[in-house]
Amino acid sequence: MTMKPIFSGVIPPVPTLFNQAGQFDSQAQAALIDRILLTPVDGLFFLGSAGEFAHMTDIQRKEVAEFCVKYVAKRKPVLIGIAHSGTFPTIEFGQHAESIGADGVVIVNPWYNPLTEANLLTHYKTIALTLKLPIILYNFPALTGQSLPVSLICSLAEQHPNIVGLKDTVDTLSHIRETLHAVKPIRPDFAVFAGYDEYLLGTLILGGDGCIPASANFAADLTCGIYQAWQNHDLSKVIELQQKLSWIPPLYSLDSPFYNTVKLAIRLTGTDIPVHSLPPAAPLTLEMEEKVKTILIQSGLIDK
Repeated sequence: MTMKPIFSGVIPPVPTLFNQAGQFDSQAQAALIDRILLTPVDGLFFLGSAGEFAHMTDIQRKEVAEFCVKYVAKRKPVLIGIAHSGTFPTIEFGQHAESIGADGVVIVNPWYNPLTEANLLTHYKTIALTLKLPIILYNFPALTGQSLPVSLICSLAEQHPNIVGLKDTVDTLSHIRETLHAVKPIRPDFAVFAGYDEYLLGTLILGGDGCIPASANFAADLTCGIYQAWQNHDLSKVIELQQKLSWIPPLYSLDSPFYNTVKLAIRLTGTDIPVHSLPPAAPLTLEMEEKVKTILIQSGLIDK
């Protein structure tokens, strides 16, 4: 068993871009991918929460996955979100990801029905035994209504070598800390990523492996800069960049869902993409747009 995680560092959850009619805008998506590939990110994650997978049809999800994997063309590792509220549809999306050449898949736990730990275990075990691709678990209890227990994460890591990591989108470091202390002794190669931007540094200090932050789409100099400075033991640089990054999290609470705030931040920082999302997400108000601008100014990403 390798001691080094397959995936680590900073991996942005890339937004999916649409035109005003709600159709996938492949030309704009290509421009966004090109922008991201110019930065030092360690991979790209498509069809996560910021990628609006939950509002898409199955056909749209496969169309987006196929385009993005093909367009990135192995220039960086590509992760595809395959989550569904049912086990069999999740497997179907996973097999599709395998067939198009993805490097790994990310699976948030089923939503709507709370599940016992035994049923959660069976869900992920069934998927892991069926798919060959590396799997990253995705814990986002604010959206699923249920957190993945540390005991479950450890059982899956111990029993299934192709379950290779966790994106832990929790508004606390305690679950990340507990997971690291429990899983690293049995699987040193199991990667633990923070899901929230502001916990990147804390996760690294605790022994984690990086972050999957939406801000890496428009503020890679901050997120990747923190990761690189940490690797170089440049603590003064880490602190400087972390303080700038700390202004960004309020951006995600300006609207719910937060898709258009991220897209507007990308546009305001230099990539002219459409700021449209699928219903029931709605366009930002002028007041929200001004608040996004203020946040970007506070974090030093744009001038006044």
